[in-house]
Amino acid sequence: MEKQLPLSFDNTAIAFESKTDKDLRKANFLFSNIGKPWLVKLGAIFTPWAFKLRLPVKGIIKNTIFQQFCGGESLEDAAHTALLLGNYNVGIVLDYGVEAMEGEESYDKAVPEFIRAIQYAADKPYIPFIAIKVTGFARFGLLEKVHRKDPLTHQEQQEYTHVRSRIHSVAEAAAQHNVGLLIDAEESWIQQPVDDLADEMMALFNKEKVIIYNTFQLYCHDRLSFLQQSFEKAQRLGYLLGAKLVRGAYMEKENKRAEENNYPTPIQPSKAATDKDYDTAVRFCLDRVAQLGVFIGTHNENSCMLAAQYMDQREIVHNHPHVSFSQLYGMSDNITFNLAHAGYRVSKYLPYGPVKDVMPYLIRRAQENTSIAGQMGRELGLIKKEFKRRRL
Repeated sequence: MEKQLPLSFDNTAIAFESKTDKDLRKANFLFSNIGKPWLVKLGAIFTPWAFKLRLPVKGIIKNTIFQQFCGGESLEDAAHTALLLGNYNVGIVLDYGVEAMEGEESYDKAVPEFIRAIQYAADKPYIPFIAIKVTGFARFGLLEKVHRKDPLTHQEQQEYTHVRSRIHSVAEAAAQHNVGLLIDAEESWIQQPVDDLADEMMALFNKEKVIIYNTFQLYCHDRLSFLQQSFEKAQRLGYLLGAKLVRGAYMEKENKRAEENNYPTPIQPSKAATDKDYDTAVRFCLDRVAQLGVFIGTHNENSCMLAAQYMDQREIVHNHPHVSFSQLYGMSDNITFNLAHAGYRVSKYLPYGPVKDVMPYLIRRAQENTSIAGQMGRELGLIKKEFKRRRL
C-alpha cells in the first residue's frame, strides 16, 4: 500500500495537476497584472464604461479574468467546469454571480434560477453546495430598515414577506434535493435580517441534516461570540447549526462608513486579532462536529493546516460529512488540490453568469486580491516553481 505523504501546500505537482502548460502561462500573466493596484483601479473604472458604450471588450474579458475566476456564462458551462474538477475529488459551490440587480421582477426571476441550479446539482456529488446572497432577493434599503428595527409601512411589510417567501422557496428546494445552501454574509448594517432569515431556515430544514449554512465574518470583532450564541440557540431549539467561516469581504467599506457616520468600526483592531478569532472559531466548530456543520472558507494556509491537523488530533475522518474546506475558483489551488489529495472534503466557489452581469463580482475579486498582503506573490511563486518542475 502506497504511503500517504504528509499534507503540504507547497506541492505544486498536485496543486497544478489539472492545469496545462498554457493554463499556467495565462495564470502567470493574469496574476502579474492583478498585482498592480493602478491597473485594477483603471479596469474598475474603464470596464463598466466600455460596456455602456458597447465597446468590443467582452472577448478580452472572457478570455482573461473571466476565464480565470468564473465557471462560464451559463449553468451548463459551470457544470462542465465542475465535472473537470470532480475528476480530482474537488467539489464546487455553484454561485450565480450576478450582482447589483434591483427591482421586484429581478428578485422574483432569481428564485427559479437558483432552484434550477439546485435541481441540477441534486444527483451530482461533485456539486455539494449552492451559494446565495439575500441582496439578490431583496432591496438593500428595505434590509437596512429592518436591521435598524424601524417600523415598516404596510407596503414594506408585504415586500419583506415576499423576501422571506423567496428565501424559503430556495431553502426548501435545497432540503428536498439534499444540496447544501450557503447564505453569504452582507454589510454589517444589513446583517441582522440576513442572520434572522438564516436562523429561520436552519430551524426549518436542519432538523436531521445540515442543509442551510449562515456565514460568520470573523474580521468583525463580535462574530466569534455570535457563532457561540448561534450554536447555543440551535441546541436549545433542536436543530443543527450550519456555520460557514470566512474572514470577510467588506473591510474598507465598513471602516469608511464607520468613520463617516462617527460610530465605532465593527472591524477587528488588527489582522492578528482576526486570525486568532478565525482559528478559535474553527476549533470551536470541530470540537462540536456531531452537532453542527462547518464550512472553512479561507485562503489562509495557516488556518487550513491548523484545521486539517486538528481534525487528525481529534480523530475526525478527513471526509467527515460535517466538515468542508473551500477556496475561490482560480486561486489557491495549492490548498484546494493538496487537501483533496489527502482525502479532505474541499470545493471551489464557482461563480457563473453573463460576462457583463458578473463584472461587479470580478472587479471586487481583483480589488480584494491587490489588498491581500503577499497573495499575488504567493500565487506567482508557486506558478514559477511549477514552471521549473516542468522545465518550461
